[in-house]
Amino acid sequence: MSAFTAIRIDEDEAGYRAAYLEMDESELMDGDVDVAVTHSAVNYKDGLAVTGKAPVVRRFPMIPGVDFAGVVTRSSHPNFAPGDLVIAGGCGLGEQHYGGFAQRARVSGDWLIPLPEGLTPAQAMAIGSAGYTAMLCVMALEGRGLEPSRGPVVVTGAAGGVGSVAVALLAALGWRVVASTGRPEEEAYLKTLGAAEIVDRAELSIPGKPLQKQRFAGGVDTVGSVTLANVLAQTSIDGVVAACGNAQGMELPTTVAPFILRGVSLIGVESVRPNLPLRRGGWERLARDLDKGILARMTQTAPFARALDHARSIVAGKIRGRLVIEIGDSRSVG
Repeated sequence: MSAFTAIRIDEDEAGYRAAYLEMDESELMDGDVDVAVTHSAVNYKDGLAVTGKAPVVRRFPMIPGVDFAGVVTRSSHPNFAPGDLVIAGGCGLGEQHYGGFAQRARVSGDWLIPLPEGLTPAQAMAIGSAGYTAMLCVMALEGRGLEPSRGPVVVTGAAGGVGSVAVALLAALGWRVVASTGRPEEEAYLKTLGAAEIVDRAELSIPGKPLQKQRFAGGVDTVGSVTLANVLAQTSIDGVVAACGNAQGMELPTTVAPFILRGVSLIGVESVRPNLPLRRGGWERLARDLDKGILARMTQTAPFARALDHARSIVAGKIRGRLVIEIGDSRSVG
């Protein structure tokens, strides 16, 4: 067995902590595919896991990282062989099963999909679970028959990972996108992604009436709480809102009015389960519909040595768009 570097989270009498450690492949959890991880990404959930600000981690010790891309080194799964390029996301990674903040991973082959044609491992992680979630939100709007001719759509938390990809995807598909953010300095960035209008999150984050002026044909909400309630109250007749986050809070202080008086639909989007047909379909759409140049504009890259720092920063709202971590085989971390 060979050694590798990982970030490991422990909780015991010494407290809750995340640190770089040398581990051995014999310490990896069960799985029928071994992967040499080349890239991962920093997601908001990873920040919560590293800082302990929310009970994301379900067992200890744990290697965080809900996403990874890499090369198969060993497989007893019928769909994969050594040398295959693969990606993984969700499926309990970084929560119940060792995740992508490590140079090695061992997982069930049922959690993996081949790297989609047209994407590099780095680009796949620039998309990651955040981009996949955004794609599911777009597909949810489309699935209810929503079309750009119906009017503008709003994206809340637009400068974040999910929000950035949602803005780019919707704009590319012909929608007039209204981007809501609490970071006015990101206006130029959001407009390069395709946003037609920027609104301050304060417009949506203060409690309002159960029904308000009809403003949006639909939306992608990454925030929850009062913001989602206001988005629903401002959605037009037969509009559709896809909800996938809770950055503002878990509660939803709304009424039935948008649903029974305007026929608004609220669709919950969940991207963790290993639904392989859905995953493959979503990733095929991402490889086809997401402009690689725009993807590059929303992406930063950092070495594995900075992953812990960046995981803490994302919880503090200091990271925009997507942050790819180059794992590689270097063990120069601190």
